[in-house]
Amino acid sequence: MRSGCPIMERPGPSDVTGSDTSGPDPQLAVTMGFTGFGKKARTFDLEAMFEQTRRTAVERSRKTLEAREKEEEMNREKELRRQTEDIEPTPSGSNVARDCSKPSSRGTSSSESEESSDSSDDELIGPPLPLKMVEEPVVHLEEDILGPLPAPLGEEAEDDDDDDGDSEEEEVSALGLDPSGARLVTGGYDYDVKFWDFAGMDASFKAFRSLQPCECHQIKSLQYSNTGDMILVVSGSSQAKVIDRDGFEVMECIKGDQYIVDMANTKGHTAMLHTGSWHPKIKGEFVTCSNDATVRTWEVENPKKQKSVFKPRTMQGKKVVPTTCTYSRDGNLIAAACQNGSIQIWDRNLTVHPKFHYKQAHDPGTDTSCVTFSYDGTVLASRGGDDTLKLWDIRQFNKPLFSASGLPTMFPMTDCCFSPDDKLIVTGTSVQRGCGSGKLVFFERRTFQRVYEIDITDASVVRCLWHPKLNQIMVGTGNGLAKVYYDPNKSQRGAKLCVVKTQRKAKQAETLTQDYIITPHALPMFREPRQRSTRKQLEKDRLDPLKSHKPEPPVAGPGRGGRVGTHGGTLSSYIVKNIALDKTDDSNPREAILRHAKAAEDNPYWVSPAYSKTQPKTMFAQVESDDE
Repeated sequence: MRSGCPIMERPGPSDVTGSDTSGPDPQLAVTMGFTGFGKKARTFDLEAMFEQTRRTAVERSRKTLEAREKEEEMNREKELRRQTEDIEPTPSGSNVARDCSKPSSRGTSSSESEESSDSSDDELIGPPLPLKMVEEPVVHLEEDILGPLPAPLGEEAEDDDDDDGDSEEEEVSALGLDPSGARLVTGGYDYDVKFWDFAGMDASFKAFRSLQPCECHQIKSLQYSNTGDMILVVSGSSQAKVIDRDGFEVMECIKGDQYIVDMANTKGHTAMLHTGSWHPKIKGEFVTCSNDATVRTWEVENPKKQKSVFKPRTMQGKKVVPTTCTYSRDGNLIAAACQNGSIQIWDRNLTVHPKFHYKQAHDPGTDTSCVTFSYDGTVLASRGGDDTLKLWDIRQFNKPLFSASGLPTMFPMTDCCFSPDDKLIVTGTSVQRGCGSGKLVFFERRTFQRVYEIDITDASVVRCLWHPKLNQIMVGTGNGLAKVYYDPNKSQRGAKLCVVKTQRKAKQAETLTQDYIITPHALPMFREPRQRSTRKQLEKDRLDPLKSHKPEPPVAGPGRGGRVGTHGGTLSSYIVKNIALDKTDDSNPREAILRHAKAAEDNPYWVSPAYSKTQPKTMFAQVESDDE
């Protein structure tokens, strides 16, 4: 090595950190090929950095906590201000009754408003009242606005799906009501499906059964069959399920092969489902749509393969994903809305080309959340992801009849429905948390005028269902509520059966006997008889050859009696050590064979009788010896 290279001369502690006390050497830069060598390295104090990070985190957390407390205080003041200032007079008409388990933003009656306004200075000091102590509103509206079926003007009952009292409430993303109107089924993002029986519920509004039919998949659609004995469950998985009225599984659709290019050649869906619908006339037939760009019809009796496959296509023939599908009222047509904004309608028996195809029904890229037919079967309503509601005449399917905008939606299952007399169309709106109230908006079908709207709750309205037999409206909200709106005079059964029942109190006798658990085999009649004396049992065991058999002792030395000894682990070693060296029989072989010859001759039993008739008589030659 050259002695002129300073990097090789007596490295010291300064060489470890890259610093040089004598300053940078110009020859060193020429030798190493870069400049700046010899500058002092930067040092870091990890403890100081950790301390600074901790202080920053504490300061940020304190600011966040203060902002949150201010926001809660402002919300509390707004709530108190709404309860005291938004007091409306109560004209004559039907009223809206609420369940006291949830707060309300409506005003109280006129008599109560005067008392609350007089004593508002005394009551508003200190923290707000508990939710259960806040009196519920009574709001009176005009009865002639909605026509002959003013269900939203009637009374309202709440079914609280959040029975556990958790702070984070899950959305009610699916509603289903059987044709008779006796049972309501709800599903949500918490994977639960809950059953509600109007005749069996009281004012507590508790579900009588809760289950998770699709495990860890969100429930997207629930619908009773036309006979009411089965429920179609559509979740986030690729397999739809059918359960009975009690929640037991009836069938599960098969999953298709995702590696097949043509989706018509596979037996089932291969991607996430969106929705499903029963055939209105044929029992056991239903339709589903999925992210695999297909709409498939199924039969309950044949879960291993779909009945038919419809493949939505763009005008250029490319695949497009359907977001919702439904049958027409007579069951002859199948309508589906797609992600490119188009609405396509097929004849149920012709799967090749759609019968009607409108390519720009809604904005492309928005998920149309619902399509539904009117009861007369001539009009189709579509709820678009572009915050619009449109009405279509399928006889002239070239442009919409009416269109209403300004209806925000944030859920892929926000639906719309017709009134039982086909005069009104109802849909829900979505809002951000704490930014207003979700509304139920009513439109007149003939003029498409917004005739009425009602504030549901401080969350989005996800689902709405107007039952034709009960004349009641079921609403599912984004904060985990299922509400039922009814009219005390024009509605039938349904929620009217349970709101009049008082909450049943637990009896004292029941509370005392709840903790005792009696198993059937603990009763004397199911107990096995005990032996009064063990002496007789021991005597019986002594006579039993299996129980009294002496166990075999361990083998010592070479094996005997078919038991292999401990010497040798192979067959050759066993033969050498136990057979070739076995000298126990030293007798003459001829003597061993002829040992029983005399007994066989005196008493022929085995061989001789078998050949007694055919065996010739033995004749031995007489041989004379030479000595004779």
